[in-house]
Amino acid sequence: MDKFLHEEPIVPRTNEEKQAVINRLKRIEGQVRGIQRMVEEDRYCIEILVQISAINAALKKVGYSITERHMKHCVHRAINDGEGENVIDELLEIMKHFSK
Repeated sequence: MDKFLHEEPIVPRTNEEKQAVINRLKRIEGQVRGIQRMVEEDRYCIEILVQISAINAALKKVGYSITERHMKHCVHRAINDGEGENVIDELLEIMKHFSK
């Protein structure tokens, strides 16, 4: 998908929503730096893999959170505005990528 239907959310995020996502991403960023240190310290592979798994789970959680918000606000609004089919197709297309 080269172009999205909207450049911005149909329903803008609140400051609280933004901060919650940013905080989660900062924690993930810290975890990634931790893995970098583990590699530099030549830590046991399994320890590193466990941390990578934790990061993947954390990223999925952020993704699901954003998806839930998108569905409850943007998709809901688009359906009410008569643009439901397009926005649902867009969501299904991105979910194909997300589920890989």
